[in-house]
Amino acid sequence: MRLAAIASWTHKWLALIVGVQILFWVGSGFFFTLFPIERVRSEHRIAEQVATPLGASAHSIADVIGLLPEAPTRLTYERGAAGHDVAVAEFAERRPIMIDLENWHIASPLDADAASLIARTYIAGSPQVRERRLVTEESPEYRGPLPAWRISFADAEGLAVYVAADTGRVAARRSDLWRVYDALWALHIMDWRDHENFNTGLMILTSFLSLVVVLFGFVLFPYRLGWIRRRAS
Repeated sequence: MRLAAIASWTHKWLALIVGVQILFWVGSGFFFTLFPIERVRSEHRIAEQVATPLGASAHSIADVIGLLPEAPTRLTYERGAAGHDVAVAEFAERRPIMIDLENWHIASPLDADAASLIARTYIAGSPQVRERRLVTEESPEYRGPLPAWRISFADAEGLAVYVAADTGRVAARRSDLWRVYDALWALHIMDWRDHENFNTGLMILTSFLSLVVVLFGFVLFPYRLGWIRRRAS
């Protein structure tokens, strides 16, 4: 039958065109099922934090604002990695400013030593620091607040912790498992540059062609099993 011939030709050539991407979809999807997302995010490496109240500060909000170049849009009090209370001021048009309320001075931007202390305190076991590098541009691995310190550890997981230089907050955790996961995710959604956009025209076209391959496969199914015999030409 003509329908079977059209379906067979379409199925064969479209499968040849999109087959590699289908292999990437299935293979990466299988990989995603093997590892819990919590492990990919290195949540098992986070040190247990004991909740403690902030110390009583002798400085009022007016005192804190007096150290700032302008009134902040948001002001938060937090416990710093060194055990000091800090105030983090955020602004509409300028970088955040962190104030050490213990020693009463502006502590941002952090230097490498301060960022390393925060990262080692944040990760369980206080592993050995292998490299400290200031990051000033976004990359597929990190798109958080900039600038940030990339503190990498000498461990089997290749763990790196990103600490925002202006706030002292841990902004991201990245391991070798995360990097493999991210590379496969880029193949999965066909966004090899940013690794996050799954609405590209190429993705939509490939998905549509793959759907056509599957539909024509169902059309051919009864012919392949001999349920419907083609008429002799």
